[in-house]
Amino acid sequence: MPLSVVKYGTPVLRQKGATIDSITPKLKKLAADMLETTYSYKGIGLAAQQVGVALQLTVIDVRGVTDRPSSLELEGKPADVDGFMPLVLLNPEVKPVGAPVTGPEGCLSFPEIYADITRPDVVDVKALNLEGKPIEFRCGGLLARVVQHETDHLQGILFIDRMDKKTKQELRPELEDLMAETKAALKG
Repeated sequence: MPLSVVKYGTPVLRQKGATIDSITPKLKKLAADMLETTYSYKGIGLAAQQVGVALQLTVIDVRGVTDRPSSLELEGKPADVDGFMPLVLLNPEVKPVGAPVTGPEGCLSFPEIYADITRPDVVDVKALNLEGKPIEFRCGGLLARVVQHETDHLQGILFIDRMDKKTKQELRPELEDLMAETKAALKG
């Protein structure tokens, strides 16, 4: 069942997610609902905080994105990105490997707001999957960007925190309007 995505200004977006210690039916349902929500919003990633739950859980699916390629390595060998999707990561740890690269980002919690963000172009990821088994992989391109964006969410970090000052200044009116709308909706 698709869930509601919370918007900028909702306090849970600034909360660090709790570590997941056990895989429960409720957690599996949340992950499935988050994937459905991602697809219904035409997104490619979603963190638990974005649906109002402060947990170390994110879902990612970059299939279908053809204009921004992704790369994936499993055990040091190139792997099929599409075959690895959808991806559910619990308690992910991300280690930068590649050089910083600037590219466009958006966020479902910031509708219609986009900016160029600089992040490492390749990262190593360690996490648990939805069966509670450890997974490790190296990814690049769009997948690396999405993994970092979603992992930031799990720490209460938003993509506006990664913007340069000039970009954030230019977007200030939209950000202030979104914050005001969100706060009004929370009161209502």
